[in-house]
Amino acid sequence: MRRYTLIAMNPILDALLSGSQPVLIDGAMGTELVRRGVRWRKHGLLTDADKVQQLHEEYLAAGAVLIRTNTFQLNPRIYLNVFRNRQHMRHIGAPGLEDLTPKLLRTSVRVARQARANSAKEKQAVIAGVLAPLEHCFRPDLAPGFEAARGEQLELARVLAEEKVDLLLGESMNTIAEARAVAEVAGAVGLPIWISFVIGPEGELLSREPLEQAIRAVEKLGAQAVLVNCAPPAEIGRALAKVKAATKLPFGGFAHIGRFSPPSWKFEFFPQFSETESWPPERYAAEARRWHDDGARILGGCCGTTPAHIAALAQALKTSAKGAKSA
Repeated sequence: MRRYTLIAMNPILDALLSGSQPVLIDGAMGTELVRRGVRWRKHGLLTDADKVQQLHEEYLAAGAVLIRTNTFQLNPRIYLNVFRNRQHMRHIGAPGLEDLTPKLLRTSVRVARQARANSAKEKQAVIAGVLAPLEHCFRPDLAPGFEAARGEQLELARVLAEEKVDLLLGESMNTIAEARAVAEVAGAVGLPIWISFVIGPEGELLSREPLEQAIRAVEKLGAQAVLVNCAPPAEIGRALAKVKAATKLPFGGFAHIGRFSPPSWKFEFFPQFSETESWPPERYAAEARRWHDDGARILGGCCGTTPAHIAALAQALKTSAKGAKSA
């Protein structure tokens, strides 16, 4: 039995999913903060929380009705993985590393909540607490098994729930096992869950597991929306056709633009996409509008996108709605 009734606990979220209007989510956080000159340490949440809040506010002003916490791949592993083991981290690591993740998670929600309070959409917008893959989002081969993922994701979800996010978003899930784990922990903490899968060039999960199988798995665990993300726009469009055929749930997508520029997507380093100029806001909006015309209801931007892309998409969706009414 699906847990859709949980959405009724939040009338704004209920209205977003049950209504006929598209749900516009925000764009990139990490790549955009780096582009603005934020030194990417601790997700910018200790030294540049004001800039994180400002970016949330800009996305809301651009037309987003859902903003995501700045917690993509924020988990204890991103600190522990650069040491030999936990004892080595305690021996030479900076003080407080073991307690840093929950502190940053709480800060991320409070910053988003303040941004919403400062906006004209205080009573119309929702905050999604982001749960991302515990390991590198582009390396499904590194993903932990179901039980390990469930235990670690549960600790993150509990903090986000305590800080009263409106829903959880499993973003860029690259294996079915970890997507299932995230869906289960949402039920454990009593929050609605949307799941978004990172897509490979073949149109399946990046792990090469079938997208249709992944959708069925999270549907059974109560997912209330299914999305695809973190791939170029053309690949997102093709994947959305598969999603539409596989589910009756609200669905959608958000693409990255440009090309990933390492050293790493581990967020203790430098999240950056280059060559984004080939996807100016109007071009991205036109592509995403086609997704909407084909049935996608939840749209936004992934890595490399900016508030200008979301503003252009908001305008394109308004134009589309006016055209539909006049027809």
